Amino acid sequence: MPLYEYQCPDCESRFERLVRSTESAPKVVCPTCGGDQAERILSMFATSGPRGGSASSSSSSGASCGPVG
Repeated sequence: MPLYEYQCPDCESRFERLVRSTESAPKVVCPTCGGDQAERILSMFATSGPRGGSASSSSSSGASCGPVG
């Protein structure tokens, strides 16, 4: 099951939920205020590159993920 990050528009609380892949748009309730309008957001993990850096940054060793040779 994928882990999604949500933000509540009522109290601005951020939280995570495991969601079954068969559920297209599950109703998620905020654990802080009980609001049911929480929106899924992009988590920092999903938007960052290796070792927490930018996805466009390169490693200092000059190595790449492309084919060698």
